[in-house]
Amino acid sequence: MTKSTRLHLLDALRGLTLISMAAYHAMWNLVHLYGIDGAWFTGSIGYAWQQSICWTFILLSGFCFSLSRNHIKRGLLIFSGGVIVSLVTHLVIPAARITFGILTFTGSAVLLMIPLEKLLKKASPLPGLIVSAMLFALLRNVPKGSLGFEGLVLTALPRGLYRNHLTAFLGFPQPAFWSADYFPLLPWLCLFVCGYFLFRVFHDRGWNEKLFARGNFPLLNFLGRHSLMVYLLHQPVIYGLMALLLQ
Repeated sequence: MTKSTRLHLLDALRGLTLISMAAYHAMWNLVHLYGIDGAWFTGSIGYAWQQSICWTFILLSGFCFSLSRNHIKRGLLIFSGGVIVSLVTHLVIPAARITFGILTFTGSAVLLMIPLEKLLKKASPLPGLIVSAMLFALLRNVPKGSLGFEGLVLTALPRGLYRNHLTAFLGFPQPAFWSADYFPLLPWLCLFVCGYFLFRVFHDRGWNEKLFARGNFPLLNFLGRHSLMVYLLHQPVIYGLMALLLQ
């Protein structure tokens, strides 16, 4: 997109989500690494906070898919960022190691959407949005071993599906698998596709530029435009500050 048609409010929403994410990770560090009492954080309030961040981030990523000029470059760049995060956390902070985190997922989703879009383009946007949302709800608990959404369990899935790291990447983690930030393809690819169809719904109605082309929030816009770099740097900065201030 040219500078004049950039959807600035999308940048601001990404920036706001990044600030929320940084605050959440700072609190996670305090509770899980420094032993600060945070019963509210480990309960339903903290979980709702965490879910609000990842849902918004993935929906926006899917929404912005159609705005990218080079899907292969973007997907590989984000995926590489995920690999870096995984390597650093496994080597430096094993207690907070990340395997198949949000960047690995987002990069994979962008790359997978390149062939998938050929099929998805044939679907009408609104029915596509509804079906992908229903699939996300149905598959939400797949990493936990069942079909269903959150506390609603429809049926257990065969334990033989949950075997190794490859199945964990797909959404079927083996019993010993653990990651501080885990976003497998199932169910999250369905939410990414929701964002893709949501963009098309808005586009067909002429809402995108009407809603998102405005919005002058310099700090939020800056963070949103450089979201990958902000994500890669925010945890080292937080860890460094905590190491200095909480010794």
